[in-house]
Amino acid sequence: MNDALAKLNVRGRLSFDAPLGPRAWFRTGGNAEALFVPDGLEDLAETLRALPQDVPITVLGACSNVIIRDGGIDGLVIRLARGFAEIVTEADGITVGAAALDMTVAEHAAAAGLSGLEFLAGIPGSIGGAVKMNAGAYGSDIATVLDWAEIMTRGGEVRRLGASELGFAYRHSELPADAIVLRARLHAVQGDASAIKAHIGEIKAAREASQPIRARTGGSTFRNPDGHKAWALIDEAGCRGLKVGDAQVSEKHCNFLLNLGHATSADLEKLGDEVRARVKAQSGIDLHWEIKRLGKQS
Repeated sequence: MNDALAKLNVRGRLSFDAPLGPRAWFRTGGNAEALFVPDGLEDLAETLRALPQDVPITVLGACSNVIIRDGGIDGLVIRLARGFAEIVTEADGITVGAAALDMTVAEHAAAAGLSGLEFLAGIPGSIGGAVKMNAGAYGSDIATVLDWAEIMTRGGEVRRLGASELGFAYRHSELPADAIVLRARLHAVQGDASAIKAHIGEIKAAREASQPIRARTGGSTFRNPDGHKAWALIDEAGCRGLKVGDAQVSEKHCNFLLNLGHATSADLEKLGDEVRARVKAQSGIDLHWEIKRLGKQS
């Protein structure tokens, strides 16, 4: 273990050789060299200031859209928890902590009669990850509704960045290197609470009907190429139901990978690469991973 990690003095929880697989939606992956759950903003800032620059940091949210590789993650893995999940509704928007779940944010907005954030009910994960990858679904995305995001730099400094400073593109933002999203302000408009709740119900029903949401999965595997749907390219390449070990391309929605029970992260990644190769051979189109792959191969 890195000596600098062993010497950290934190107020939150710090554990070593900590299993990450049980936290991931795929239920696969190795351990964190060190896992830190800060008890608040100051604890996070002080810990980052004390950490040498050569020790890598990785921030994990809900672990809904990641493959944690079987060899685990070196350095300090940071998981923001309840102290970073505050939700404050206002007349024209909502300010939310990075650890707040997207679905929870959509429901709070609905309860306050705020319209425009219903799409969040269709995105698994938390707000921090949604900002980082410009998450979107059902006709909208974070870039459309974000006023600003507060981040913490590697040096422990808190900065507020407007949406125009984040370089949003499809499933992409240009957050500063090693930046940790702390909270975000999302704008919305006043609407009819019952109609908003009904719209959220429709989104939930659509997800349940079209996606394997009750399986061990990681959400959409590949980004949609310009002018194409990833699932259709995968289907046309004959990959629906394709397996590697206990990893499978979902037969319900073939842009989802599944852990049937005993898959490893290596199985999932190998299956994804095989899908990419078959799509390239069939259509000439390169699929790019939307799921983040973190850590070391075993």
